[in-house]
Amino acid sequence: MTQSRHRAPAAVLADPPSWPETAFWTQVRVLAARSLRTAFGDWRLVFFGLLQPVVLLLLFSQVFSGVGALPSVAAYQGYVNFLVPATLVNISMTTAMSSGAGLLAEIYSGFTARLRCLPISLFSVLVARTLADSARLGVQLVVTSAASVLFLGFRPAGGVLGLSLALVLTLVVGWCLSWVFVAITTWLRKAETLQAASFVVMFPLMFSSSAYMPLDSMPQWVRAVSAVNPLTYAIDATRALALARPVGWSVATALAIAAVAAVVGSTLAARTFRDRS
Repeated sequence: MTQSRHRAPAAVLADPPSWPETAFWTQVRVLAARSLRTAFGDWRLVFFGLLQPVVLLLLFSQVFSGVGALPSVAAYQGYVNFLVPATLVNISMTTAMSSGAGLLAEIYSGFTARLRCLPISLFSVLVARTLADSARLGVQLVVTSAASVLFLGFRPAGGVLGLSLALVLTLVVGWCLSWVFVAITTWLRKAETLQAASFVVMFPLMFSSSAYMPLDSMPQWVRAVSAVNPLTYAIDATRALALARPVGWSVATALAIAAVAAVVGSTLAARTFRDRS
């Protein structure tokens, strides 16, 4: 009887429960859903986020409307047809830049630091961030395309199929570019520096590409820069798909450059994020 009174309960002698590690893609799904709830939880943020690219498209189509008289642009049956595919790629560039800003906000809020206490892969945080922003980008691309058709007279000669392929290509390019800005974020870790570095990267790429002007009307040195500008290939590929023009190697080249950017960016981001988070 004495031994029975001092015997420890079975629950105490048993091994303590352990928290099971969830699958990597389950972690990504949960974290991406959290980011999407934040992105679409405020209707004002959603409204102005969708309105911004439409306003910019309207502004550029009017300010640069005289470009439509150039022979190389007249073949597109209007400057709007020349501009809209390029604007879709530029939207993907802007959204990719916001991926870095969103990750930086999570770092400063302490959210990523709390995740280190859990059996979770830190790389899943980065993947979830890029995928959630890609979903937001997809909504922006569809809304901008629809607004361009309804209000600006955009007429994709490639039809629904060609425009859909152009949107898919732009979405893939945007997701790959987001890794570049995520890598920059994990390296810099300061909002002011991140903003300055992002604009230094974004605006030269945008305005030295074939987005707003045909290459044959640019100065020789700008044409040389455009030849090595990765956005030029993405824009040319998007135009070719949406407007039923010869594709050539533009799509393959754009995807190859985007894939290299994603591999390099994700590798650097994962290494820096793990060491400095």
